[in-house]
Amino acid sequence: MKFWPFVYCGVLCALCSLLAGCQGLVPSTPAAPSYQLAVTASPATGGTITSSPAGISCPGTCTASFPQNMQVTLSATPGNSDVFGGWSGACTGSSTCKLTMTAAETVTATFTAGAALTVTTSGNGTGKVTSSPAGISCPGTCTAKFPQNTQVTLTETPGSSFYFAGWSGACSGTTTCTITMTAAENVAAAFSAADTLTVSTSGTGTVTSSPTGINCPGTCTATFAPNTTVTLSETPGANNYFGGWSGACSGTTTCSVSMTGSAESVTAAFTSGDVLTVTTSGSGAGTVTSTPAGINCTTGSTTGCSATFAPNTAVTLSETTTPPNVFSNWSGACTGTAGCNLTLIGPTAVTAIFAPGGTLQSLNHIIFFAQENRSFDSYFGYMQQYWANNGIPNQTFNGLPQFTPPGNPLLTPTNPACDPSNPDGPTVCVPDPNVPPVPSFHMQSICTEELSPFWNEAHTDWNYAFSFPNTIDWLGNGFVEAGANDARQYPNIYPPVNDINGYRTMGYFTDADLNYYYSMATDFATSDSWFSPIMSRTQLNRAYILAGTSDGYAYPPGSNSNDNAPFSSPPIFQSLQTAGITWRVYVDPDGTPCSGDTGSTLNQCLANVSYVNMFTYEATVQTTPSLYENFVPVSQFAKDAQNGTLAQVSLIEPASNAGFDEHPSDSDAYPVNIQLGAQFAAGLINSLMTSPSWKDSAMIFTYDEAGGFFDHVQPQPVPVPDPNSLQYPIDLQPNDACDGADQTTGICSFGMTGYRVPLIVISPFAKKNFVSHVVRDATAWLNLIEERFSVPALTARDAYWTTAGATMDEFFDFVNVPWATPPTPPKQNTNGTCSLAAPTP
Repeated sequence: MKFWPFVYCGVLCALCSLLAGCQGLVPSTPAAPSYQLAVTASPATGGTITSSPAGISCPGTCTASFPQNMQVTLSATPGNSDVFGGWSGACTGSSTCKLTMTAAETVTATFTAGAALTVTTSGNGTGKVTSSPAGISCPGTCTAKFPQNTQVTLTETPGSSFYFAGWSGACSGTTTCTITMTAAENVAAAFSAADTLTVSTSGTGTVTSSPTGINCPGTCTATFAPNTTVTLSETPGANNYFGGWSGACSGTTTCSVSMTGSAESVTAAFTSGDVLTVTTSGSGAGTVTSTPAGINCTTGSTTGCSATFAPNTAVTLSETTTPPNVFSNWSGACTGTAGCNLTLIGPTAVTAIFAPGGTLQSLNHIIFFAQENRSFDSYFGYMQQYWANNGIPNQTFNGLPQFTPPGNPLLTPTNPACDPSNPDGPTVCVPDPNVPPVPSFHMQSICTEELSPFWNEAHTDWNYAFSFPNTIDWLGNGFVEAGANDARQYPNIYPPVNDINGYRTMGYFTDADLNYYYSMATDFATSDSWFSPIMSRTQLNRAYILAGTSDGYAYPPGSNSNDNAPFSSPPIFQSLQTAGITWRVYVDPDGTPCSGDTGSTLNQCLANVSYVNMFTYEATVQTTPSLYENFVPVSQFAKDAQNGTLAQVSLIEPASNAGFDEHPSDSDAYPVNIQLGAQFAAGLINSLMTSPSWKDSAMIFTYDEAGGFFDHVQPQPVPVPDPNSLQYPIDLQPNDACDGADQTTGICSFGMTGYRVPLIVISPFAKKNFVSHVVRDATAWLNLIEERFSVPALTARDAYWTTAGATMDEFFDFVNVPWATPPTPPKQNTNGTCSLAAPTP
């Protein structure tokens, strides 16, 4: 048995030898590489840095090796007085540092001095306080450290049924708390029991609160601090209106609830109603609002343009323009330009039309007011001397020549006087060149005996020897003859006329007589080239003023067998009615058969005594209430202007029967005082200037014809208005001027204006102290209406002012609005002498 150890040893040696011989067949596996991670704390005592997996615990072990591709997470923990400021090196920022070891890495953790913020809560309520940057979430984490100079914002959130009562410590008040951390700070947030407000609704609508909290349906209960005043606002749903509050509030206005320590409840009732929709149109800008509130609609927007009201609600819509724009008119459920008043009995739609400022669309009311029978020279011929006397700068003005600066009495115009030795002297005036002519002179009486402006007399005024075709040249020398013959012709028909020499035709008035007119014509716009439409009497000129034609008549309808029918042409009011433009005629009932009438009977009567009665249209008016109701007493004008109910187009007829039309006295028994007439006109004009309607109105104040008074400017050629009777007067009688002439143009036709008459354009837009020199006749006012309201021209006469470039636009400045604040004119003098004795030049 002694050989066993030897055998054992030999086997082991053989096994070892065998294993050694296999080494070339089974290669060995080398160990994986590792990389060193080195960290540094800055400052070294500012905090600790640890790694996962373990290896780094610095200070202490600040270097360790980690296998290739291993992910190592570094965490920084600041010391008691520091805060972690951030990484640098292989990591940046302030969050956890994560590295994948593919090479040796170096990381530094920076610690800075910090300041601790401690939050506490107090009061008998609960709530939460959080911070930004994060750190505080109290209750829970009520203390946190922040780097020096960090701005920390604390936000409070009261618990249910509690409210935030306020900050104390480093903050105060109830708004957000913001602290800059330069040292340790303490803040206390107080939460207290709150008052509860509960809102309920019926119908469809929303209720919101201020302060915020209620937004019902949705959030219908909210808590508020005691003594808080909570304002609730309601918004009805589609097609609903707000019916009113109940509970802690009542009525339909805004609900205000004072939270006085007890729960409050409010109910808002919404009910189905009538929808009012407002649409704005036009190229102007403005706003429409309603009373009761609900509509607040601005051009270019649909917000606030629809509202629902209780059935039968009376709603007033009011427009406000954005300067320089203007309100044009209503359409839909309302029309015209006055306020829109509605009673809702179902869905209702209204359109408000706004126009751009600086255009003719600024005019919403055009008013025509013509007094009677005064020439331009007789009323305004003295104007340049008036300017000189009052220090008013002179400008070109075609008045009486003797007053053109520097003034020259030798230029005083004259007319031949009557031959006193003529055998027919008592009945016929024959001009005599051997008798001193009659000059223009200042009338010393404010009352004048009658004159004739008829067809024959108007042609005599043109040339005292007028005879077609030989003696038709303009001389303007027959005014005295015509006036003298008119006084001598009818001693058995009219009371005798004292001035048988025709001197009164050459008289003029000054500002001492007509101080109101002289002031107004100077302040506003006037013209020295404004003519009556036809060389004949009032009725024919009024026909042109109303319709642009006299249908071929030189005499009023019914004068003879050739003119025994009313004018068949449509007056402007007929066209306006068709176009939907509102209109009104103001007539003075005093001295007429209408003076005792009332109601619709009065309206019908006023239509019958107005100049519209010359037209066949008047028969339609008399049987149509909606038409004859447009004829109202002149006393209504001031009320309409004040109430904002003026029509878009108005006509004021002269108060002839009351003696206020300024017409020469038809009878010496009834003298007409021009100062009283001017006073009457001033009252109407002033009522417009001092009314709310002033802002968008224009009054065309003039005279229908010259009345036989002298004017040194000849009438002007104009287009004949229409084909009636080839424009030759069809009702001329044998021996009438132009009888047999059969002219279609010229002095014997309707292609010639009448004589010049005064004009004042009175408007906030009228140019100051402006004188137009463009030839126009009174039919230009029709053209103004047609241009403003897009109404077709009535005849070739009123259409002519557009084609000739002679519209009335030049009288206005719609951009600068010269008379937005009207002037205060003088009170019309009434102390003149009224005498009908024959004047002495």
